[in-house]
Amino acid sequence: MVITIFIRTLILYILVVLVMRLMGKRQMGELQPFELVITIMISELAAVPMQNTGVPLINGIIPILTLLFLQTLITFGSLKSDFIKRLVCGSPTILIAKGKILEDALRKTQYSLNDLMEQLRIKGFFNIHDIEYAILETDGDISVIPKSQKRYVTPADLGIPTKYEGIPISIIVDGKLKEESLKYANLTLDQVLVEIKKRGIDKVQDVFFACIDPEGHWFVQKKEEKNK
Repeated sequence: MVITIFIRTLILYILVVLVMRLMGKRQMGELQPFELVITIMISELAAVPMQNTGVPLINGIIPILTLLFLQTLITFGSLKSDFIKRLVCGSPTILIAKGKILEDALRKTQYSLNDLMEQLRIKGFFNIHDIEYAILETDGDISVIPKSQKRYVTPADLGIPTKYEGIPISIIVDGKLKEESLKYANLTLDQVLVEIKKRGIDKVQDVFFACIDPEGHWFVQKKEEKNK
């Protein structure tokens, strides 16, 4: 019995992880309403055959795969048709326009004034007088556009020229060379070995972390002896 439950749990866990991966990264972040419903249903469908060995495993697998197919179909339809997208995801709603709170919009979205003020504080806006527009997105998040006088000053505002800023690329992580990063950074293994040897490290396996920034500056940290 214990082994049966273990195997069923393992199979369903792998299946749910695989399905969530196939459903896309958004399933792990902000969810649209239909995605939330499907995610909840999948978790329920997996839990029943996992706990009850009297329920055939296939009774959980088929509905989960059916929901995956449905989610893929709806997502594809949403990408191709604005009507389907509005139907399943809804539309963004403007809650504050030109500095004025839209009471009708709050009522239609069942969004209280306290909820609005809380979300504005979370976004870093403590004075509603500073807000030009606030938009309730379809995933429940709020986008805020402050008044021009209250926006952060940028180099463009000051007419200051800036140079390109990319992101550092991780080359070695915990003693393992990342081949894809090597290609992306247009580096060879010999160049990497030269850099780590400059820092007194002979092998890639002895490097805890190494990365290179867009200007070609290296950060290399050797593994501690106990971690080798």
